[in-house]
Amino acid sequence: MSKSEHKRILLKFSGESVAGNDEHGIDPKILDQMASSVKACKDLGTQIGIVIGGGNLFRGEKLNKAGMDRVAGDHMGMLATVMNGIALRDALERAGIKTRVMSAISMSGIVEHYDRRRAIQLLNDNFVVIFTAGTGNPFFTTDTAGCLRAIETESDLMLKATRVDGVYDSDPETNKDAKLYTELRFDEAIAKNLKVMDATALTLARDHKLPIKVFNVNKPNALKNIILGENIGTLIS
Repeated sequence: MSKSEHKRILLKFSGESVAGNDEHGIDPKILDQMASSVKACKDLGTQIGIVIGGGNLFRGEKLNKAGMDRVAGDHMGMLATVMNGIALRDALERAGIKTRVMSAISMSGIVEHYDRRRAIQLLNDNFVVIFTAGTGNPFFTTDTAGCLRAIETESDLMLKATRVDGVYDSDPETNKDAKLYTELRFDEAIAKNLKVMDATALTLARDHKLPIKVFNVNKPNALKNIILGENIGTLIS
């Protein structure tokens, strides 16, 4: 059997990816597909942490523009990520994968409170650990939370799952001539404002030498093939 190139990874799913073709809600078929992809990587011996967004259930931006307090909106968004995490845990456990959900905000009786040492122990014990509620603080994106948890758990690589094949010089969904980057330096991604993730997340990853791979989650076996060392998507380092 082929062997994984990475001992431990952090996988970042957007909330929108959980919704499938719908703009809102949770698509059980998509969750099952995610679980199948994760299982294929687990079978190669890779330890996996997951950060998931909440944009499929709640987006605070519109309410913020309508006058809602930004902090209140961000707290509601954190709760949405916990709901997605619980749904993904269910799909993973049905696929036979030992899973724990950890939240950056305390939710006793529902999910575990985030503890770095406990998370690393669970990863070493072959659990998939889903990190929810972002960083636990307003004003920080789940991309930043993904970089933070990857660094804290000493992951080899952060994988950002998207709807396109990697990072482009412009939006490939509106510009058919957009150029795909296969490799990028952090400073270049920040300077060009390429919108792959926010500057806070990119700066954090750069400062802690955490490589980031951006790939198309809808491509068959993409996640497994990256773990096996194939040159897929865009590598930011």
